[in-house]
Amino acid sequence: MLSIDTLKALGANTEEGLTRCMGQEEFYYKMIRMVLGDGNFERMGQAVEQGDLDAAFEAAHALKGVAGNVALTPLYEALSNITERLRVKEDADYPALLKAVREQRDAFAALCED
Repeated sequence: MLSIDTLKALGANTEEGLTRCMGQEEFYYKMIRMVLGDGNFERMGQAVEQGDLDAAFEAAHALKGVAGNVALTPLYEALSNITERLRVKEDADYPALLKAVREQRDAFAALCED
């Protein structure tokens, strides 16, 4: 269940997220749901599979920003990790980096299932 306590238990900085949402808890939850359902997760995965690191970077960078805005810290950190490697087109294990992102997204998304 999505709550301040369950978000904190997963490592979200709920104080920061709530501040960015003007202290409105329901608005904060709505924004979290929007982030977790963002189509850029799918676009990033497809772009990595196709070897299009530029498109993968664009999607990852956008996701990093929105995850940071709602202070989903573990997801933000996983996205930062892949974003910075994509930025310089580093030779990296992108499937493993994507897996880390998906695990964090899925953990937060599980809270949204009622």
